[in-house]
Amino acid sequence: MSFTVRTMTQADRHEVSELIYISINYWYQTHGCPPIFTGGPSSCDVFFDVYETLDPGCGIVAEHNETGKLMASCFYHPREHHVSLGIMTAHPNHFGSGAGKALLQFIIDFSEGQQKPLRLTQSAINVDSFSLYNKTGFVPRHAYQDMFLEIPEAGFAHQPEGLSHVRPATEHDIPEMSELEFQLAGITRDKDYQYLIENQDGLWSMSVYICPESGKVAGFLGSCSHPATNLIGPGIAVDDRVAIALLAHQLNQHPGKTPVFLLPVESETLVRTAYDWGARNCEMHFCQVYGDFQPFQGVNIPTFMPETG
Repeated sequence: MSFTVRTMTQADRHEVSELIYISINYWYQTHGCPPIFTGGPSSCDVFFDVYETLDPGCGIVAEHNETGKLMASCFYHPREHHVSLGIMTAHPNHFGSGAGKALLQFIIDFSEGQQKPLRLTQSAINVDSFSLYNKTGFVPRHAYQDMFLEIPEAGFAHQPEGLSHVRPATEHDIPEMSELEFQLAGITRDKDYQYLIENQDGLWSMSVYICPESGKVAGFLGSCSHPATNLIGPGIAVDDRVAIALLAHQLNQHPGKTPVFLLPVESETLVRTAYDWGARNCEMHFCQVYGDFQPFQGVNIPTFMPETG
């Protein structure tokens, strides 16, 4: 099948949203799961809007040479120490066409040209996508359990130890946030911190945990409240205790909603606490890395919007 890989443009916005909506829902529904997105394709406009704002020109598509229709799309995010691969989708009519593989190779070539590792958070139940990444050289490095929790309209009632040390993040916290994430995860993403803290479209929240002894940032956690992607993350914390306080603070930002969050499977105290609060599992994900990887220290909580690692 003949197609061309090119940079995504503003004119592609609605077709990319429809592609994301159709492809993701199709996969889950044909595997016995409910649809991920509801409300129509326009609900997925948020992906194009956020990624184009954060990284203009870093979306790519595979366009059918005869029909001019988009067969597949993907976003990527160059950062100081790594490149992140964002949401990748292919239209169900073009599964197996090689369009997704071509987009992936484009981004691999880009990351190699930058001499940076390429990272993504990938579904552990989607064996097709796992095989695509694994065959091209990605290695699963970390496992997460996706959990969800219904938050009452009155807000999140639990008050774990350390919650009083959590506050909304400000721009002045960014240097310490960056230093902490580099220490614990080997990456930094100042652009993302800034975007979530500024919150110009009213969707985002970012909080920090301030160590009472040192007065320094010991963890941070963000979240998104958009109907298509009501997720907790991204975040990092020095230990489970700090992560629990941050998670409680962020859950309280979503009264009357049911946010999803990804917790590292080995963070036993954090996971058990989430269970005690009433959280349930809905899926599993891997941190997949192409290239060098520094094992995580502390607690790493990834997300899909913005997905940077």
